[in-house]
Amino acid sequence: MATHDHHLNGDTITNSTTNLAKKPKLSPSSTFITASEIQSEFSHHDPSIARINNGSFGCCPASIVKAQQLLQLQFLRQPDHFYFNHLRPGILESRTFIKQLINAHHVDEVSIVDNATTAAAIVLQRTAWAFAEGRFDKGDVAIMLHYAYGAVKKSIEAYVTRAGGCVIEVQLPFPVNSNDEIVHEFRKALEKGKEHGRRRVRLAVIDHITSMPSVVIPVKELVGICREEGVDQVFVDAAHGIGCTDVDMQDIGADFYTSNLHKWFFCPPSVAFLYCRKSPSCLDLHHPVVSHEYGNGLAVESAWIGTRDYSAQLVVPKVLEFANRFEGGIDGIKKRNHDNVVEMGQMLAKAWGTNLGCPPEMCATMIMVGLPASLGISSELDTMKLRTHLRDNFGVEVPIYYRVPKDEEVGVITGYARISYQVYNKVEEYTKFRDAVNQLVCDGFTCALLSK
Repeated sequence: MATHDHHLNGDTITNSTTNLAKKPKLSPSSTFITASEIQSEFSHHDPSIARINNGSFGCCPASIVKAQQLLQLQFLRQPDHFYFNHLRPGILESRTFIKQLINAHHVDEVSIVDNATTAAAIVLQRTAWAFAEGRFDKGDVAIMLHYAYGAVKKSIEAYVTRAGGCVIEVQLPFPVNSNDEIVHEFRKALEKGKEHGRRRVRLAVIDHITSMPSVVIPVKELVGICREEGVDQVFVDAAHGIGCTDVDMQDIGADFYTSNLHKWFFCPPSVAFLYCRKSPSCLDLHHPVVSHEYGNGLAVESAWIGTRDYSAQLVVPKVLEFANRFEGGIDGIKKRNHDNVVEMGQMLAKAWGTNLGCPPEMCATMIMVGLPASLGISSELDTMKLRTHLRDNFGVEVPIYYRVPKDEEVGVITGYARISYQVYNKVEEYTKFRDAVNQLVCDGFTCALLSK
């Protein structure tokens, strides 16, 4: 009878073919990718659409798609051989690359999961168990940003609120003018959470980059405040982190940190990492899908949750090779994308006579641009109808945010477009968006004209 090795991802693998003693090459290539090669890598994109929404689903170059397909075929050709000889060292290699990218202390701190939503469920599940087992008192607090991602809010409702926890939202302003505004509101929420010592703040969930509206949050400063104020643990949800902004675990200092790799790091969907700073509490983290590896550590559990396609997790080293074809590697890509999205945002705001949602230094590779007030955006439903109208009639794909006006505000900007910039984008896509909105304004269009 065959003996199964249930430690698929332990860091003690001795297979000589994995070559794990060498650190990943993080420096860029000496021969940089050309504009025509970039165009070829993303030629599978629909050319009729101005795709200025990389933030929602990311992108994957053709060379990475090909590498993924080869892995899928290898598995289908001989699944047992792939399982016993390639899957284990392959995922460990990917984890090792990620460990280097994010400056974690040890590869054991890095687990690979499907997406940031899965990572949130892992962390919040532990919080729910702490309430159920009496380690947390009913009414103890979890804090999150008002602009937290919708799926994470639902997870907090499912795991924390249902278990008896009290959830307090940090009310952030928008548009926002400085980090000081965010820090001020965060401190207010912490004070409310502690209620003169009668409750404990057990968990703070902090976005690194909020999704809608998109703003870079001063996570390092907020983590430091949590330490000063005695917050038990801090979970940073950075769905847009890797490839979008600087990510350094030792510098940020959070207990948990997650980022998708398919949004801004060119991986195929879907793959993310969950960093868990080494501590006794990490031993109580488990993947919500329980399989044979339960109890062998989160990284091992996450690496085998049953028969499925693991190819997206295995191509991480190939993705880094792709990023290193650009001048400056992933850091150079981030800087150029930031500079370009700011330039495009300022161009649009000037053309429409509006404003940006935050200063350039508070955005990464996405930025919020005010839409003309004459479009009459008066609800979230209006934003979805307008988004569909732009897609179907003008070939523009861009998400839109509804900003509820304050009581005393009249004739203010209530709609903001979130534009992204990735290496495949061209100026013509943003001028296409500009001209589409100008045409709507010229035609006297309002959202009220769209059918429900």
